Amino acid sequence: MHPMLNIAVKAARRAGSIINRATRNLDIVAVKEKAANDYVSDVDREAEHAIIRTLLEAYPDHSILAEESGAAGKSEYQWIVDPLDGTTNFLHGFPQYAVSIALSHRGIVTQAVIYDPARNDLFTATRGRGAYLNDQRIRVSKRIQLKSSLIGTGFPFRQFEHIDAYFAMLRDMMKNTAGVRRPGAAALDLAYVAAGRLDGFWELGLSSWDMAAGALLITEAGGLVGDLEGNNEYMTSGNIVAGTPKVFVALLRLIAPHLTPGLKSH
Repeated sequence: MHPMLNIAVKAARRAGSIINRATRNLDIVAVKEKAANDYVSDVDREAEHAIIRTLLEAYPDHSILAEESGAAGKSEYQWIVDPLDGTTNFLHGFPQYAVSIALSHRGIVTQAVIYDPARNDLFTATRGRGAYLNDQRIRVSKRIQLKSSLIGTGFPFRQFEHIDAYFAMLRDMMKNTAGVRRPGAAALDLAYVAAGRLDGFWELGLSSWDMAAGALLITEAGGLVGDLEGNNEYMTSGNIVAGTPKVFVALLRLIAPHLTPGLKSH
C-alpha cells in the first residue's frame, strides 16, 4: 500500500472508532443545524479532529480542506476530508454513512479512502494502481443497459433552485432503469458504484469532499465520472454523474433534455 494511502487508512479507522463509539448512545450526541436540513454533530468535529491530527503528524507540511473546519495551510498536497458523510443517517441510527479522505496533488486526486464503520468496509484506491474493498480488487459492474441497471442518487436537500430539473431527471430515471436508490451518503454511493453494487449514480449540489475519494475509486475500478454533460467539471460544479462506461453514456443521454442553463458547464 502506498505510504500516503496507509496514513489515510489509519486516519479513517480512527474516525470510524469515534463514530462507532458514539452510536452506542446517540441520545447524548450534541447537534447543531448548519443550514436548512444540514446538520453537524460533535461526533463530526471529533472525527475530523482525529483525521487531521493523524494526517498532519505524518505530513505536517500538507494542507487540509475539511467539511467542518474548512481550508488550512498551503501546499501542492491537499487532503480533502469528510469526517462523517451521512450525518443525518448517523443521527437517526440509520447505518449508511462513511468517512471519506482523498489526497490531491497539484489538483489531481491520487489517493482515496472511504470507510464504512458500521460494516467495517474499507474502500481504497491509489491513482494507477486499481481500487480495492478490504484488500480485494474491485471493478465496476458489467451492466451495459440502463434498463437493467440499479442507479443511485441523492435528493437536493440544501438548495432547491434546480429541484424541478432534478425531479424531471428522476421521473425519467424511474421509467428507464431497474430501480433508483437514495441511501443518503454520496461518498458511500460512489464507493458502491466502484464495487459494482450500483451501476450508476447522479446528484446535484455536492461538495468536493463528498466526491473526491469516490471519483478516484470509480475511475480506478474501470468506471467513468463527469459532470452532467460528461465533462471534468464536477469538482467545481458539484454536479456529478458516474457509472460503468456504457451506463455513464446512457445516463448523460437521459439527463441531457433536462439541463437548464444553470446546470450546464459553460
